[in-house]
Amino acid sequence: MRITIFGSGYVGLVTGACMADAGNDVLCVDVDERKTAMLQRGEVPIHEPGLDTLIKRSADAGRLHFTTNAKEGVDHGLFQLIAVGTPPDEDGSADLRYVLAVARTIGEHMNDYKVVVTKSTVPVGTADKVRAAVRESLQKRRASVEFDIASNPEFLKEGAAIGDFMKPDRVVVGTDSPRAAELLRALYEPFTRNHDRMIVMDVRSAELTKYAANAMLATKISFMNELANLAERFGADIESVRVGLGSDPRIGYAFIYPGAGYGGSCFPKDVQALQRSAQDVGYDASILAAVESVNNRQKQVLFNKIKAHFGDLRGKTVAIWGLAFKPNTDDMREAASRVLMESLWSAGAKVRAYDPVAMPECLRIYGQRADLVLCKTSPEALQGADALAIVTEWREFRSPDFDHIKATLRSPAIFDGRNLYDPEHMRKAGFDYYAIGRGKLLE
Repeated sequence: MRITIFGSGYVGLVTGACMADAGNDVLCVDVDERKTAMLQRGEVPIHEPGLDTLIKRSADAGRLHFTTNAKEGVDHGLFQLIAVGTPPDEDGSADLRYVLAVARTIGEHMNDYKVVVTKSTVPVGTADKVRAAVRESLQKRRASVEFDIASNPEFLKEGAAIGDFMKPDRVVVGTDSPRAAELLRALYEPFTRNHDRMIVMDVRSAELTKYAANAMLATKISFMNELANLAERFGADIESVRVGLGSDPRIGYAFIYPGAGYGGSCFPKDVQALQRSAQDVGYDASILAAVESVNNRQKQVLFNKIKAHFGDLRGKTVAIWGLAFKPNTDDMREAASRVLMESLWSAGAKVRAYDPVAMPECLRIYGQRADLVLCKTSPEALQGADALAIVTEWREFRSPDFDHIKATLRSPAIFDGRNLYDPEHMRKAGFDYYAIGRGKLLE
């Protein structure tokens, strides 16, 4: 099938690469000339395991192309997938200007039947606005061209997106058109052949499903962080509580790991956007407000522990392991590491940081500064540091050389934002060890 994808960001690239790998003819359209030129040269601007290999294979086979020419894109595909950004506006609502701009562009150039599909995460009711934008453009041309609208939200985890797309646990399609539904079923058939995982529903339900999924996962994380803060005050161990909770099949173990707060491009933005959408229809979504409030507070927990341990932080240096908001990505959007670093700098401390892949992104965000040293290895980050803070649970941090850590740090203090180590073992090894919800309150 011939597919056009507007937007060569995370969702657009993963979708395009996977669709092309299945044998489809895919054209990705983006307004960013620099990014498009990179992709045409075979350079992938984001870090996602396996994505560069997939893009190269499909591009070399002539099934995946990149352009800045919108008309070429509209002419190319039966399917017109909208996968552009929906950044938060000043009031927290999703900014739909890019989505609607693409819709108008499709209407300006289409000359035959198209299935216009929103893959961007958008508020309920966006499909109606997309339909209106396409119609408006057609009317300006005095053209009569048939088209259908569908919502097909993505459920991709950064760091595991290829596997999620190739073997989805569900494919949600929202449309009022039986024709569009059958075409989308055929499009996804290579990925759902072993078991039909497509769920077809009305458009508004599909749009809400995406927000509901992310809000539910964010709620589980904030709830566990709330319990972790209580565990410290009660003298309980949240890891024991977590095992007791997860053993209940009604709850399960997924997303009940306490930590330093969630980040990334989805959860913070989508919780805010759903909150704002609730306000727009006159409903006070108090649970969503609490989820966001708890998460914002949780991102301060590591700094509070460091401050409580040392007191005055002026002249101190903290080694930070992990900058990305989660492992297997270089994404630092809303990352807990950013809150920690900025709090340390405000208190007069310096930072020596290491992350396996997010160092260029950190440099892009903060630039060169005297109170930040980006190190090539995790042991290098320890040199001259008064303490170690672990913010991202990269696998290489799970079994470090503790003797080397203790010998290198000026004081044997570890602040573990991901509960990677056993508190009793760390105490016996001579460390001042502070985790999340695993010991005496230090705030």
